[in-house]
Amino acid sequence: MGKIDFDTYQSVFSWRYGSKEMRRIFSEKNKYKIWRKIWIALAEVQHKEGLVSASELKDLKSHQDEIDIERILEIEKETKHDVVAAIKEFAEKAKIGGGKIHLGATSMDIVDNADSYRIRQALGLIRHNLITLLEHFAQKIDTYSKLPTIGYTHLQPAEPTTVGYRLSLYAQDLLIDLELLDYVLKTIKAKGMKGAVGTSASYKTLTKNLSIFEKTVMEKLELEPSVISNQVYTRKYDFLALSVLASISSSLSKYAADLRILQSAQFGEWSEPFGKKQVGSSSMPYKKNPLTAENICSLGRLISQMTTIALENASHSYLERTLDDSANKRVIFPDAFLATDEMMMKADKIIVGLVVNKERISYNLKQYAPFLATEKIILETVRKGADRQEMHEELRVISMKAWEEVQIGKQNPMKFLLMKNKNILQYIEKDEIEQFLHVENHIGDAPERAQQLIKMIRAKIKQ
Repeated sequence: MGKIDFDTYQSVFSWRYGSKEMRRIFSEKNKYKIWRKIWIALAEVQHKEGLVSASELKDLKSHQDEIDIERILEIEKETKHDVVAAIKEFAEKAKIGGGKIHLGATSMDIVDNADSYRIRQALGLIRHNLITLLEHFAQKIDTYSKLPTIGYTHLQPAEPTTVGYRLSLYAQDLLIDLELLDYVLKTIKAKGMKGAVGTSASYKTLTKNLSIFEKTVMEKLELEPSVISNQVYTRKYDFLALSVLASISSSLSKYAADLRILQSAQFGEWSEPFGKKQVGSSSMPYKKNPLTAENICSLGRLISQMTTIALENASHSYLERTLDDSANKRVIFPDAFLATDEMMMKADKIIVGLVVNKERISYNLKQYAPFLATEKIILETVRKGADRQEMHEELRVISMKAWEEVQIGKQNPMKFLLMKNKNILQYIEKDEIEQFLHVENHIGDAPERAQQLIKMIRAKIKQ
């Protein structure tokens, strides 16, 4: 990371959150490099049309990488137009070919196509990291697919599941996100070279074959143009791009929030990795706060709100185009991608270093095991002739009495209460009740379905 001037405001995404790779994609330097790439592609095609001479094209190419951003900003103070400023700065260096820069184009032929280029770069990086994250989830699911743990509904003990199966819930969401991301990559298009209102009128004046002209320019940029656009590509594409980021951030937020619960002292089953010199609290030295997971949840809230802005941009771009999306796009796109990037890095750190406290998991399972046996008892007694509603009420009364004892710190008396209940014993024997109390066997086909998800993940990754 280069030197940062902390005497003035800096976005936290400039130095605290996000990867170097994602910052590079949304850097001003990368933006201007793409602008130059578009101008050169345009000039190359126009050279074949006889509009740009060989010497002019050679001159433009020779100065393509000589970008003075400070000079561009200096010119922009006078022109109040960023694209015009960048054209003038380029022309100052390319004395021979400078007069042909931007021929026939409108500003959004450059800006929108460059935005599409960067969005695809950024989504590609997100996809790469999502695949890595999914593989790490698959490895952890495999490790813990058979480890029984208490399941919780309404944050109350419910039935047993397995650690691997619970992890599969998060991984399945991320797999859905990967499918959505691939759909978005397939769906979103660039503007293409279509001029001021999307009709390509200026280019038609200059070129012999309009469809081949646009196709050739866009192939050089490795972008697919929209069939229809106005001055800009439809802002629905922006909404789709931010929606997939919001979907990924939602999946990661769910995972991180659950980890925060399971790391709390009352549960104590999972925890995120904690560095040897890491500090949990400035006043309470013993604390091991789930700060990485909390950070994920915090950034997730931010991303979810940005999709609303993108949707409003799509709704309120009047007629052939208004400029009221421009300022907020400069903020929401880099911030949303960098925030998602940061969330994914932190989620990966957690899943790779996830601490699974088997002893506490076993303790919690045993503590609540007598309650968990009630479903099996209902099923077996009804199978042998009991009234289902009457048996449910019988077990509810027993359970509430046992809960009262547990809540004041006493040993769970559920087993004792079951073993002496005559209404239950007229249908099943005590040794059957004893077997039902071994709830670690009451996990259905969770291990098998966790393994099935692993196969689905790895099949998708290989595509």
